[in-house]
This record gives sequence, C-alpha cells and structure tokens, in this order.
Amino acid sequence: MSKQLSDCVLLADRHHGLSEGIRGLLETTFSCVFLVADENSLLEGAGRLQPAVMVVDLSLCAGDVVGLVRELHARAPGAKVLLLSVHDEPSVLRSAVAAGADGVVLKRAIATDLLLAVDEVLAGRRFISLSDARKPN
Repeated sequence: MSKQLSDCVLLADRHHGLSEGIRGLLETTFSCVFLVADENSLLEGAGRLQPAVMVVDLSLCAGDVVGLVRELHARAPGAKVLLLSVHDEPSVLRSAVAAGADGVVLKRAIATDLLLAVDEVLAGRRFISLSDARKPN
C-alpha cells in the first residue's frame, strides 16, 4: 500500500463546469486536487493516489452506493468519502451514510458546506448538509 497523500483530494463529478468550481474551492485548502469524471477513473485514482478525501458525485454510483463506497474504502483505506447529492430527502442522506460515506453535501450547499464537511470528516466526525427547511434561523 502506498503512503496517503494527506494534502490531496480526489474529486469525481461528470459535470465539468461544476467540478471546476468545486476544484477551485478545494484548492483553497489542499495543495492538489485530482479530477476524474467516471467510476473507473475514480476507483483507479483511489488506489493510486491514496488521497486524504474523495469527493464523489452520488450520480456516479450507478445505483450501487454501498458497493462503490466499500470499494473506495478498500482501495484507499485511510481516505474519507464525501458524497455530493442533489437530493435532500432524509432517506437519501441516511442511506448514503449507512452505505459507509463519511459525509454528504448537498450540491446547492457546496459553497457553504463543502470545506466545513471536509474539516469535519478529517476530524473523524460525520457530516450531513441540512436542507434549507431544516436549517436553524
């Protein structure tokens, strides 16, 4: 097993415009952000790079969130997995965490929640974005 690149993030998202924005945000905290756009590249990158954090669009899971998260943890055991989701239904968020994700960030809350989520999961805590209806006033 190779040494973990503690200051690197692996970002997996199919949407180029959004992923470039997320990359820019992550680069304010991490020295390197690797970007991939499909599941095969994500799995290969996890094994080769051993990143500190993997930020993964839930749509890459192709219906098998549990399988993908397990495989990511198997390939990069020290890495934290943060899923990005457009869905804010509590059942979707709970199932992502139950699948083994360290956190879930709603895509519409990336600007406010992503770096906070990264800090939380790196500190060993779980993070789930709150929908606007559940956020305190």
